[in-house]
Amino acid sequence: MTRLKVFILIVLTGISFSVFAQEKAQSGENTPGIGFELLKNLDIYSSLIKELSTDYVDVINPGQLTQTGIDAMLESLDPYTNFIPENQVEDYRFITTGQYGGIGALIHQQGKYVVISEPYEGSPAQKAGLKAGDKIIRINGQAAINKTYDEVSTVLKGQAGTQVNLVIERKNLSDTLIKTIVRENIKIDNVPYAGTLTDGIAYIKLTGFTQNASREFRQSFITLKENNKLKGLIIDIRGNGGGLLNEAVDIANLFVEKGLEIVSTKGQKADKNQVHYTSSAPLDLEIPIVILVDSQSASASEILAGSIQDLDRGVVLGQRTFGKGLVQNVVPLSYNAQMKITVAKYYIPSGRCIQAIDYSHKNKQGSFDKIPDSLIREFKTKHGRKVYDGGGISPDVKASERKISNIALALYNKFLIFDYGTLFERSHPAILPPDQFEITDSIYSDFLNFLKDKEFKYITRSEIALEKLRKEAKKEKYYDAIKGELDLLQTSMDNDKKGDLNKYRDQVHELLKMDILARYYFQKGKIIGSLKTDPVLNDAVGVLKDTEKYAGILAGKYSQPDNSLPGSVEEELHSND
Repeated sequence: MTRLKVFILIVLTGISFSVFAQEKAQSGENTPGIGFELLKNLDIYSSLIKELSTDYVDVINPGQLTQTGIDAMLESLDPYTNFIPENQVEDYRFITTGQYGGIGALIHQQGKYVVISEPYEGSPAQKAGLKAGDKIIRINGQAAINKTYDEVSTVLKGQAGTQVNLVIERKNLSDTLIKTIVRENIKIDNVPYAGTLTDGIAYIKLTGFTQNASREFRQSFITLKENNKLKGLIIDIRGNGGGLLNEAVDIANLFVEKGLEIVSTKGQKADKNQVHYTSSAPLDLEIPIVILVDSQSASASEILAGSIQDLDRGVVLGQRTFGKGLVQNVVPLSYNAQMKITVAKYYIPSGRCIQAIDYSHKNKQGSFDKIPDSLIREFKTKHGRKVYDGGGISPDVKASERKISNIALALYNKFLIFDYGTLFERSHPAILPPDQFEITDSIYSDFLNFLKDKEFKYITRSEIALEKLRKEAKKEKYYDAIKGELDLLQTSMDNDKKGDLNKYRDQVHELLKMDILARYYFQKGKIIGSLKTDPVLNDAVGVLKDTEKYAGILAGKYSQPDNSLPGSVEEELHSND
């Protein structure tokens, strides 16, 4: 880069910054000295790139170096402020719209192969006959073996109406399969399932807040209400990482009066300070509501759950939510790049911000800490119940978290559950409907036979603790004295682990059941199949059936003690049973 080009870059940047500074001044914000600092550091960066390009021992890649620098810079801010290069813009568009051009299938990396995990129902992949377990060997004449998940995913996506040619290797077939698939616009539903459970209780699973989420939810609820005499509603947003703020507001609007504040945002710039009110007449102000949440319910999910809680319109049940109280905007950059930037914090009706991590300060280790208890403040719901900021949404009724065993996790992560499901589907043309299908003793016995020649090592928490004890004993010179006892303990653990497939049979059953159901009935089948055995869902049904307790929770009868903070003492569902 010549000095003239550097000069022009600085001048242009200075012009851009002068406009920026003028906007800041007009908004009443004070920015002393920032202009000089910005220009100085841009000049330093330009000089640095110039010297590297002319003097470095090897040829540099300016684009790659710049990307590394940008990523490192943004990483120092928060995890949600990201640079989006032109070749990734489509992926970020999918996050907000729920749509993309492609074949419509989930894929995963399994060794040197990229494998079809699950075709979407009605997708081009399904219509072309692709099945879970199919290995992608070639794409458009190019070898796909040893390609990464990202490389294959990029090629599979494309403009609707274009073709992609695949060569597939399928288990139990000696010859490869050739598939020509016409890409389509793939739309992922925000509401994959809505139905009734028992005694007039409706259930709606909400997995995202992309465009039209509120329209999908509204139509699902209207259909359920027209066809059933509803006595309660369960909204399941467990695992829902959020999406568009306005969609959360519009869903809350279905159950609260017009003109109520649902969420407000506050940022550095005045135009980011906004209040979002309900703008339409509600659909139902009377139906009892339970919202299911967990530690992965975040962002827009927390706005929905938090506003319903703060307005005392329903009961929140589950585990503490993620704690993301930040708002992002996507802004265009030059050369078709974009940036997702955190522009504000949001506050739910009680006035609290549920952001759990303080990204404005780093600790001595260079990482970020949670908001300390000393800074957590108490707020009040509409009817005076105590709620707290700084740590996600604390449920009104806490449900026990289902912890998966190490052996079940190992079977899943090693794709042994998946590989067995592939073999099962090849030898079973049909199975019972999802609300009737179960893993029988015969199926489980067949699975155990399948595992006999498979390796799947896993380490239990007890083994980790034992190894830590060995290391500490060696440091403190106690090891020789207790080595025999430690070895005996290790032997006992090894023997006990041999029974884990029986001890944790229920968990393995559930994973097998979900994998097999997906192959015949897709995502909807998995949800239906899980309804009978979901303990948290059963707890929610119990709360709705116990009208006295439901009303008592909303009246503050089961509230936390005055001195409690998020995560200390929470009402257990069966504490008074």
